[in-house]
Order: sequence, then C-alpha cells, then structure tokens
Amino acid sequence: MGEKISGAEATIRMLLKHGINLSWGITGGAIIPFFDSMLSHQKDFRHITTRHEQGAAHAAEGYARAVGKPGFCVATSGPGATNLVTGIADAYLDSVPIIAMAGQVSTNLIGNDAFQEADLMGITMPITKHNFQPRKAEEIPEVIEKAYRISMEGRPGPVYIDLPKDVQTQSLDSDLLKREYRLAHKKITLEGNPKQVARAAEELLKAERPVIILGGGAVHANAAREALELAELLNVPVATTLMAKGIFPETHPLSLGCLGMHGTKSANYAVINADVLVGIGNRFDDRITGNLATFGKQAKIIHIDIDPAEISKNVETFVPIVGDAKTVLKQLVLEIKKLRRSPKNAWFKKLEGFMKVEAKEDIVIGKDDPVIHPVQAMQVLDKVLAEDDIVVTGVGQHQMFGMHYLKRSKPRTFISSGGLGTMGFGLPAAMGAKVAKPDVNVFNLDGDGSFQMTVQELATMKLEGINTVSVILNNGTLGMVHQWLDLFYDSRQSQTHLRKCPDFVKLAEAYGLNGVRVERLSELEPALRQALKNDEATIIDVVVFNAHCLPMFPSGGNLTDFFGGTVSKSLEWFPGVVKGKDLGAKE
Repeated sequence: MGEKISGAEATIRMLLKHGINLSWGITGGAIIPFFDSMLSHQKDFRHITTRHEQGAAHAAEGYARAVGKPGFCVATSGPGATNLVTGIADAYLDSVPIIAMAGQVSTNLIGNDAFQEADLMGITMPITKHNFQPRKAEEIPEVIEKAYRISMEGRPGPVYIDLPKDVQTQSLDSDLLKREYRLAHKKITLEGNPKQVARAAEELLKAERPVIILGGGAVHANAAREALELAELLNVPVATTLMAKGIFPETHPLSLGCLGMHGTKSANYAVINADVLVGIGNRFDDRITGNLATFGKQAKIIHIDIDPAEISKNVETFVPIVGDAKTVLKQLVLEIKKLRRSPKNAWFKKLEGFMKVEAKEDIVIGKDDPVIHPVQAMQVLDKVLAEDDIVVTGVGQHQMFGMHYLKRSKPRTFISSGGLGTMGFGLPAAMGAKVAKPDVNVFNLDGDGSFQMTVQELATMKLEGINTVSVILNNGTLGMVHQWLDLFYDSRQSQTHLRKCPDFVKLAEAYGLNGVRVERLSELEPALRQALKNDEATIIDVVVFNAHCLPMFPSGGNLTDFFGGTVSKSLEWFPGVVKGKDLGAKE
C-alpha cells in the first residue's frame, strides 16, 4: 500500500511523470483543488496564468509546435472550458499534441444544469482524438497516462480531460501511479509496406517531372534530413504546405516554397505539370488542391501518411503507403539506392529558372517609400531573422505575406494556424514558443485585426517576463476579407474597416511594455534590431497600405486560376495548361 493522496495531487504527479511540468490557464470554482495542489509543487511545476482560456490553449499549441511534445492547458468548468474550445479545435485541425483539462461540477450534479455546468464531453468529442471524464479518483492515473500517449502516438492531436470537482478531492492509493496502462487500440504502423515502397521507388525513377509535397506530418515525424536526402538523390523539386514551412530549406535550389492558394507560381506550376506527386504527411486539403476535380490529373500520386484515413480521402492515390514519414523515407531512399539510376536534371533546371524569374518580380528592397508595402516589410524582417529564430503568425493577409516571402530553413521555425485559420492565434502561440525555446528570438507576425483578438495576453507576457517581438502589419482593415471582397464581390466592402484603432504604442505602454510605430521603410530594420535588445516584449506597429496578397486562386478554383496582377502573367506561366498541352513533357 502506498500513501493516500488526493485526485488533484495524483493528476499533477502523473503529469510530471510524463515530463509535463508547465501549465497554462485560469483557475475557477470547479478546478480549485487542482490549483491548490500546485502550491505543493512550486519547485517542479510551473503554472502561467493567462488572461483568457483561449490564450492558454494557443500557448499550449505554440509550446507543443516548438518542441514536439504535448502542451498542457487548464480551466474551470462551464465558460472556462468553452473558452478552451477554439484552441482545442485549432489543435485538432493541425494535429497538434495538447492535453486540455477543465474542472467539472461534482459527479452528483452532472446533468442537473448546475452552475457553470456545460457538456464538454459532447462539445469536445468531434474536435479531439479522445476525451475522458473520470468518475473516481482511482481512474486518474490511467486517464493521464492514456491522454499523454494518445496525444502523441500516430497522428498527434488534442485530448480533453473533464475532471469533476469531487473526483479531485477524493483519495487514492499512490501505488496506482506506478502501474503501466496500455492502450487498447491496434498498434500504430510505422514501417511502410515493402512492396508499396518498391513501387514508389520505381515510379519516382521513371518519372520525368516528379514533385515532393511535404506536410505537417513530416514535421511531427522529424523527417527533415530524410526528405532532403530523397530530394537530392533524384533532384526532385520540393514544395511544402503552410504547416511544413521550414522543414525543407527554402534557400535550397530544389525548394519551390509553399504551394496552394497563396503559394508561389513555381510551386503551383510544378504541381500542375508533375507526372508523379509524392505527398508526405500532408492531407491534400482544399487550400493546396483547389478544385479536386482538376487537381493532379496528369500525375500518379504517391501518398505517405501515418493516418490510413487520409489515404485517398481527397485525391485518388496510385501508391498508398501507411507509415511514419521518417521511417518510410528511409526505406524509400534505400530502395532507390539499390536500383542505382542517375537523377534527371531537365525538370529541375526548368523550375530553377522559373524560381529565378519569380524572385525578380518581387518588390525591390531599399526604397524609402512614404507608405510601406507589406512585401517590403517581409523583406526587412527576413533580413533580420536568424536561422533558429521562430516566426509565429496570426491569421489573415499578414500570414500569407509571411508564408510567401519569409525564408525559413529549419523545421519548427514557422508556426501558424492552418486548418482552422484562427485569428488571435499569433500572440499566445508566440508566448508558448518562447517559453519552450527561451534561447531563441520569437517573432509574432500579426495583423491589426488578428492581434486584437487575444491582445490581453500582453499582461501575461509582462508579468511572466516572456520577451517576444510582435510585428503588426497595420492596414486598418480585416485585410484578407477586404481582398476577397475586392476580387470576388465587386469591391462591395461590408464591415471590413477597423479604422486604425487602438493606438498600439499606447496599448503596449499601458501594459508596461515597449511600443514603437514605424511609418517609413527605413525605420523598420532599426526598430526590429532594437526590439531584440530590449529586456521586455516589444510591439512594432508597422503602418502599411492595403495591398492584395497575390498571386492567389479563388476558393474551389483551379490552380491555374490566378487573380489580380498576375492574370496576364498566368498565361505566360501556364501556357501548356491553357492550351491543353504539357510543356514539361517536352523537356
């Protein structure tokens, strides 16, 4: 027999057992026993009180994305728990391992519509990998053990724990914490089927115009080195999704940058004209495929993913391979080396030429224009960024400008909300990334609309000494919606103007932090470099004009349907497609 401990104490000890020594969140009536137990663990368990539970969930996400292990957030029942929901849903769409926990009314009151009772089991069921509601304290060790494993095993994702107040105060035998609790589900497949791997190798070697697409699953699997080896072995150009930005060095000659709705023209051209597409840890979502009826019609698709449910879900797969991206890539490289064939260069050389042409289309840095173009701001930020620095973004135009123009060369150095597209993600997620990686600079690239949705976390940063640099591209509008209305609704602007409110410099000062406004391009680099020297967080309010983020194709459109200033050029970039021919095949 071990000692008798409370359910709350057992929860903290089990979290510590799995290396989780940090929580984000806010206390409240139904979770008081858990927070009370924290007082006994002030030396080995850190809690950061956020100013809103949504901020806590995003901070846990930022932490998890930066280090590759679960982030933990906690709230009280009812509204505290429902405030976590946006962050949980965001983690689910982007396959981020977080454990979210909230108090619940006592077990005898569940179902009675008691004060601050909400059915979080029902609410979180479709947005988590699994959820738990222990009804006895003896169940807590098993619940925490399984929550940790489920969040990390296979395709990562969020797990929710609903913890009734009386279960937190009940006692249990501490020996229960020493047991090993196994998951009942089938073992995760890590190694690819050898016959399918051999087929994939043959198709890649036969291909004239192959393209690799790396997704977030490759980042989760830490497959950067293996992906680089495969690409270099055969001279295969590489495009990434937003979630994988940085896993393949964007300064590498084989890098095409990001593909999709706001991707590079070179990446989209390559995908359109490819005869073999190798998707690795990506889910072929609508933001990269556009119209599924026209996507990849010239290509045989090889899809490698640890989640069998993703295979052939959105696109028809020619060679399906279920397995861990890192493991399967190792197998694939070995198989290709055994076949000993020389790489082909014509396709790569053609795309390399396109990338050079596309780079010249960018706005030239160095002009001290009276109004700053967002692209110019990105070029200055890119100049200041070090290789290990982390860029976290909000959601909107600034996010797409960052995706398109910032060059990242390491995985986990660009963190953004992809699937859910959650405005307000940037500031708290940057906070989480900075706590996870205190020795690197963390930038929050944000928009004036997105930043205001979680702005209260400036207080958390001030009081917890979390030093990040927020770069706000301030155009006084909800920029992405403004752009859509311009392009697709005859410029009928409905409720998109924010009218330059508030004053972000005074707002920073109100929180006791550093604030500076930049209105000329020449002021931006000095402001960024000074911010890196400051002892506390800095907000740089960059006044930009309301530019469209181009190129883009419309929602549900084809990759060839680029809009705005690129319409005429699209005919030059995609002549083979427009004429129903395939330029790449002639090379």
